[in-house]
Amino acid sequence: MAEDLQISTSPNKANQYIALLPQLKALLAGESDKVANMANLAAALKQQFGWFWVGFYLVKDDELVLGPFQGPVACTRIGKAKGVCGSAWEQAQTLIVPDVDLFPGHIACSSLSRSEIVVPVIYGNDVVAVLDVDSEQLNQFDDIDAKYLAEIVALVDFR
Repeated sequence: MAEDLQISTSPNKANQYIALLPQLKALLAGESDKVANMANLAAALKQQFGWFWVGFYLVKDDELVLGPFQGPVACTRIGKAKGVCGSAWEQAQTLIVPDVDLFPGHIACSSLSRSEIVVPVIYGNDVVAVLDVDSEQLNQFDDIDAKYLAEIVALVDFR
């Protein structure tokens, strides 16, 4: 199934997401392991968009712990309200950062990261993980990314 994933070359970002969503649903269909599903989502998003880093941090024992990702090595643990990921976790809302150097308390896992979006994964009333996406370009992310990435993380069953 994974080898059947068709990557869109459409320049329109929304169209890329729209084409990718049914493929991601099919990829995850029937698989109950959340780690496997997070790994495939991270790989598919990295392949589709070519972003610098795509991955998940899982809430464990009151901190975010690195989960499945694609890209260079990353920070392993992030405290609540620390950096973009910890702030998105604390606020339970998506954060779009056009220039990470201007974000107070940004955690620089890589100096190559220039912009970032972090989408909380909410199960019940709790944030159980965050999807973190970094780009080497400034102003890479917008409300289109926020909308579709929220739909994508909702595909993972966090029961």
